[in-house]
Amino acid sequence: MSEDEAKAGEHERLARELAEEFRRLRVEDLLVQTLVTVSSIGYRRLGLTEDTREARDLAQARLAIETMRALTPVLESLVPAELIRDFNQSVANLQLTYASVASEEAAPGDHATETKDEEPADGEG
Repeated sequence: MSEDEAKAGEHERLARELAEEFRRLRVEDLLVQTLVTVSSIGYRRLGLTEDTREARDLAQARLAIETMRALTPVLESLVPAELIRDFNQSVANLQLTYASVASEEAAPGDHATETKDEEPADGEG
């Protein structure tokens, strides 16, 4: 078997495995994983540590919060209540931390000019 044939066979095997994975995958599984990822990215974009300070992007953190607020209720009848509680707690923590970081950035001496990133979304809190 040539190297090209071996590569083609490997690609075909991977394509079959991926197709099988998609057959088993449920939308709620994907949404749960998405919420976990969005939460992690949201925390990172808050730039709370020395390692993430340069990644601070309040617009992205806010988008993460709003995404979690929108998707969590969709899952309420499909996943365990404990998971919904954890996602809601994560949203609350992100919101509180976002407010704290935004107020730090608008502190006196920083020319407290409000930007869209610093305006709280309706119903946050």
